[in-house]
Amino acid sequence: MRKESINRSISQLKSIFGDSLSTSLSDREHHGRDPGHENSVPPDAVVYPKATEQVAEIVKICAKNKTPIIPYGVGSSLEQHVVAPYGGICVDLSKMDEVIEINSEDMDARVQAGVTRESLNSYIRDTGLFFPIDPGANATLGGMASTRASGTNAVRYGTMRANVIGLTLVTPQGEIITTGSRARKSSAGYDLTALYVGSEGTLGIITEVSVKLHPVPEKIAVAVVAFDSLDKAIMTVIETLQCAVPIARVELLDQVQMMAINKHSGMNCNELPTLFLEFNSAPEAVSEQIGMIKEIAAHNGGHEFMWADKPEERSKLWKARHEAYYANRNLQPGANMMTTDVCVPISKLKDCILETRKDLDRTGLISPIIGHVGDGNFHVMLLYTDDQVEIANLANERLVSRALKMQGTCTGEHGIGMGKREFLIQEHGKSVEQMKKIKMAFDPDNIMNPGKIFL
Repeated sequence: MRKESINRSISQLKSIFGDSLSTSLSDREHHGRDPGHENSVPPDAVVYPKATEQVAEIVKICAKNKTPIIPYGVGSSLEQHVVAPYGGICVDLSKMDEVIEINSEDMDARVQAGVTRESLNSYIRDTGLFFPIDPGANATLGGMASTRASGTNAVRYGTMRANVIGLTLVTPQGEIITTGSRARKSSAGYDLTALYVGSEGTLGIITEVSVKLHPVPEKIAVAVVAFDSLDKAIMTVIETLQCAVPIARVELLDQVQMMAINKHSGMNCNELPTLFLEFNSAPEAVSEQIGMIKEIAAHNGGHEFMWADKPEERSKLWKARHEAYYANRNLQPGANMMTTDVCVPISKLKDCILETRKDLDRTGLISPIIGHVGDGNFHVMLLYTDDQVEIANLANERLVSRALKMQGTCTGEHGIGMGKREFLIQEHGKSVEQMKKIKMAFDPDNIMNPGKIFL
């Protein structure tokens, strides 16, 4: 019965969208996997709308036939958000890539959901403004809003939730609605913007995003500093935050991660626990921040700072950081890789990372740790062979359990998708039932990205 309804939707959509709908196996398989999982679970068709009104048409047809819908940006999410466990129609928003308006005086922008963070920053490069949320991948803003992305700049600028001021979206019934406004604050009604940001495509399809922009800093300085122990590197971060040093980025890379980056990016850094730091502000403020963190690092036995002031040097350094995923894959060619994350209170960060490192070493798996530790978030990438699946899964379960015992969360930025549905219940208990009620009130036929977030 489901197959018949899906085929009916495909036939009706084909008559409207023609070549903008694909049923080729290669397209379907490409849209049914993410970088964090090997196997594709493809949809039955992929459609490429160019406007919100076209998305509404797609949804109305699928709603009438009770056909599952899977929204898709560039497929860079990591918890199987884009797979199609029940088949259905993948709505690829990548052709919705128009920057609709830039309001320089108010420092905000409105874009279609398929605009990527890099293309937005390229578009506004002459305005003196930039969009700071940087999850590493050149993700679309619609996808970043859907998964509540954050990344390396979150310690200074916050996550997508703090930077999205309004949305245009299509409901599961095919209606077009807007949320929020361009005002910097509001007490008007339920905060639907905050509800949709992080809903992972389960409540509707985001088609436009209004975001805050920020002034480009006068001066940017980047530094690398290594430590003889993971303990001392983490303590430097904690003490920096406790001293209220307004650092822009602080990334922790353990010794395994540094080895991978050296091999992949041709760098020649010490293969020791290392912090990548960025300071951005007025020149005098940057100098003051650098002085404070040098003192803190020296107190913790930090090695000599390596500086990168020129734009090309800074870009090379952050490019190496952002390519950590690919660097880690090269540590064990042919192996599978599980990418997971947790987030804990800053006071628990040291204990959580050190216990995790000891646990990972006992597994025998190659498993680098890398983290946006300025907000207590870190990632583990577990490399494993087919006969080590259970070892990797158990290590991930212990990691999440450890974070929850420390009053943290099962995911700081990857989201739930299909991969962490059981952990969501562990974390939120009966509150998950309230979440399900919201889902069913918005999407009673469960056509919007079914199988994600909830078991």
